[in-house]
Order: sequence, then structure tokens, then C-alpha cells
Amino acid sequence: MKVGIIGCGNISDTYFQSQNLFNNINIIACADIINEAAEKSAKEQDVKVQSVEDLLTNKDIDLILNLTIPSSHKEIIQKTLESGKHSFSEKPLAMSFRKGLELKKLSDEKGLQVGCAPDTFLGAAGQKARQFIDENKIGKVSLGTFNMMSHGMEHWHPNPDFFFKLGGGPIFDVGVYYITQLVNLLGPVENIISVSGTIEQERTITSEPRYGEKIKVETPTTLMAVLEFANKTKIQLFASWDVWKHQHNTIELYGSNGSLVLPDPNHFGGELLVSNKDSDWDIVKTDKMLLGIPNKKDGDDIVANYRGVGLADMVNCISNNKNARCSIDLALHVLEIMDGILISSKNNSIYKTETSCDQPAPLTEDDIKNLKH
Repeated sequence: MKVGIIGCGNISDTYFQSQNLFNNINIIACADIINEAAEKSAKEQDVKVQSVEDLLTNKDIDLILNLTIPSSHKEIIQKTLESGKHSFSEKPLAMSFRKGLELKKLSDEKGLQVGCAPDTFLGAAGQKARQFIDENKIGKVSLGTFNMMSHGMEHWHPNPDFFFKLGGGPIFDVGVYYITQLVNLLGPVENIISVSGTIEQERTITSEPRYGEKIKVETPTTLMAVLEFANKTKIQLFASWDVWKHQHNTIELYGSNGSLVLPDPNHFGGELLVSNKDSDWDIVKTDKMLLGIPNKKDGDDIVANYRGVGLADMVNCISNNKNARCSIDLALHVLEIMDGILISSKNNSIYKTETSCDQPAPLTEDDIKNLKH
């Protein structure tokens, strides 16, 4: 499928490389509101550079890959659908659940698919964990925890302002990976109760080139909540940018016959820990699975990075008249959960979700072989 990219920031390089990993993606053009960025990407990747409007009306393009900043996601997805093209977007789907509902309505009216990152749950670690749960390896999962804590981005990111604005914060920016993984493993969420806090009302940038500048914090930087899933599993979450160090695991699930610990859901691979009742932990490696094989340098490490598999799966599903695993129904439900966490904390009430979604179908090794070069 011929693809056009709108948004030529840092993440665009990863998606350009995805067409070398997967056999059904052909990126032929790119655009950016900063024309120099589009021209740079076009030259490096040997594709056509166009204006945003010209790319949207390009009849050779079947699908628009939306890599713009979060506040532009809804507008670009809407324009893509109105241009008669399918859309795949970086996360989140929109800045609020209500705006996401508008996209769902338009997608249904146009008969076009909308997909949305993250696709990391399709990686080896997420799929192995899904297999364990589906095969009842730890029994019925009733409880669990999700911990995502750091001290924010202002000490390393050159322009960290948007992390602390509406649509940012630890839930929308990073928690989305955890929530998507949990919906993949456990299904949809029904009830949410949460509290929030903002420890520092302004942040001081200590990265270059804006060292010493102040950022006004406009969204909560700590959220603590309980998610109750439709299957009555209860997950306690702690998402914060007010913590320097901790020793919590990212995701732990507790079943009637054992426990399961997952690696960081922002990554495709990593080791799982699984126990039977009170036995010692068994380490389960995923580095031999197709989407767990380390393939990209990350600092001093080589990690598994297969971003773009969600797009490749979506192209395959469109061709076969099926719903993509990174579907708009999944993305909209995750968006509502994130919004619901904030609304519950603000209103001091239980938030009951309006949407639901099916668990994405497992992505098997045979499925991946059909997508890979």
C-alpha cells in the first residue's frame, strides 16, 4: 500500500525504516508544516516532498501516516478521512475522548480504517504474556499493578513544554503504552477511580539549549488509580513524573495459580517472570521470537524495535477486509480510559466507561512471517 507521511520529526525515521522490515508498506511522499524538515526527510529517504494539502489530495496515496504533534492528530486524521484515505496515527488518537468519538463517527461514515499507536503490545513480550494468560498458565487473573515513575523530561528533552500541558502528563504520554498492553491482556475497562496531584507548579529546564527556562505545569504530574476491567480484574496504577528513583516492576499480574511480571511495555522485547503459586520465578526470554530479536541500538544496548508492525498489520487487514489490531475501537477505548483517569480525579468520583472493545487478536509467529521481508 502506498503511504504518505505527514510530520517529519524524530519518529519519522523509525517509520521510514519500517518499510525495510515489512513487505506491504511503500512510503512515496512526505510533508511537514516546516518545509525544511520535509525536504530533509525526502532527500534522505528518496521520496517526493509535498505540501500537506497536496499530499492529502495525492491520488497515488492510499493511507496517511500521521506523525504530527499530539494537538494536531485529530485535525490531520479528520482531513485524511475527508480525503478518502485510511489513516494510521501516532498516539494518542486525539487530545480528548469527545474528539476521538468524532473521528470514530467519521471513520464509520466513510468506511475507512483508522489505526493508532502504540503497537508495542504486538511485540514478543506482550504476545508471550497474552499466550500465558489465554492458556491459563497463572489461572484467572484477578489483581495487578502498573507502575510508571520517573522525574519527567525537562532534564534531557530540548523542548519539554508539551509534556506538561493538557494532553501531556504521564498518562497521555507514557501511560498509554501500559494501558494498551493491559487491554490487550485483559480486555476492556468498565470503572475507574483515581486521585491526582502536582508536586511542582513549574519546572526548570536543565537541558540545552534552553537551560534555566521555566515551564508552567498545566496537567497533573502524579496519578494514582484503580482500573476495574469488564472481567472484574482490578489493576492498581501509579503514574508519576515526581519520583527520582523506585524499585517497582512495570506490570505485575496476579492469578489464582501464580503471578506474571512483564517488562516495560514501551518496548517490544524483554524478559518475563512467571511463577506457579509460591514457587521461584522462572525467567522467560523472548529474544528468539520474531518481534523480540534485538535489532536496533539504544544507547549502549541493542533492543528489539519493530515500530511499524501495527501499520503493516493494518495494511494487511484492509486488504483482507478485517479490523486491524491497532484499531480505532482499541485506540478510542484507551483514550477514554486516560481521560477517565483525569476526570475521576478532578470530580472525586467513579468514572464509568461509555466505550468497550474486543481484545486484539493475537499476532502469531506465522502472522509475522507473512508481514516481514
